[in-house]
Amino acid sequence: MRRVIEWHGFDLASPKNMRVAPARLNLPVEMASNIRENIARVEERIAAACRRSGRRRDDVKLVAVSKTHPAELIRLAFEAGLRDFGENRVQEAKSKVQALADLDATWHLVGHLQSNKARLARELFEWVHSLDSLRLAEKLAQAAAPGDARLPVLIEVNLAGETSKAGVRAGEVAALAEQIAQLEGLDLRGLMVIPPFLENQEEVRPYFRQLRALARDIEARILPGVSMHELSMGMSHDFEVAIEEGATIVRVGTAIFGERT
Repeated sequence: MRRVIEWHGFDLASPKNMRVAPARLNLPVEMASNIRENIARVEERIAAACRRSGRRRDDVKLVAVSKTHPAELIRLAFEAGLRDFGENRVQEAKSKVQALADLDATWHLVGHLQSNKARLARELFEWVHSLDSLRLAEKLAQAAAPGDARLPVLIEVNLAGETSKAGVRAGEVAALAEQIAQLEGLDLRGLMVIPPFLENQEEVRPYFRQLRALARDIEARILPGVSMHELSMGMSHDFEVAIEEGATIVRVGTAIFGERT
């Protein structure tokens, strides 16, 4: 037995609302069931971590990272109650955002952004988690159309100094925050980190703790136009520890959608 999902597109100006051909998706019923069960398990883990740390469930936003997964799986996750979705690549996200234009979803860019794709990213995403240079910030600010709301952005911090990862060093964050605050069109909300992948969650905890301390230090400077309220940290294997250390946004992919396709 298979379920069939239909949707029809729109014909508006933004890439989010470009017309897409009517589509029929043939998905096994068990796939929808698996997605719902995975989300329920993730929600249970989030709620338990919030209880352990004396926080409310509403304090933590769950972003389902859908990179490499097809649009139909994102639609299933939306039907199961999720509203925030994260993508790593602008070009891959473009086709998904267009195909799912009928959904009232919020799109987060969680992967590295090249400055030459800043304009398209500005059109597709409501959040950018991976701001790592003044040049990129300037490009995003310049891409704002008249009447656009300020784009929520987070500075990506490379706490471990890993050359394979983007992000600014901890000692450079405050200066970058001051520069971003001078730009029209951007709303600096906080910090993001991707720590080293370590099997033992307790070994990752110091990185989350360090990011929280860094955010508090910048918040104490009372920079005009700068908020450090949001901490985007924690993925499928370590988000519980991240929540215990103050995460307000967790980015969960594998635990919801399964291994990458």
